[in-house]
Amino acid sequence: MENALRLLVRSLVRDPDAVRIERHDEGKRLLFVVCVAPEDVGRVVGRGGRIAKSLRTLMRTVGEREGHQVVVEVK
Repeated sequence: MENALRLLVRSLVRDPDAVRIERHDEGKRLLFVVCVAPEDVGRVVGRGGRIAKSLRTLMRTVGEREGHQVVVEVK
């Protein structure tokens, strides 16, 4: 799941080497904090937050199939 998120985010940014994903397990809840270069934050968030919302929806769906509640934050 983390690798899928990393692949998606790396494909969006100009500096894919700066992408870092922190995973925090909190029981059935998984928190993924996506860190990118400051100039790439807008590319991951998208206009009106559309891309970030899509990433969250996709990861939430994948997580539900595995029995987890997934939360994605972008920093």
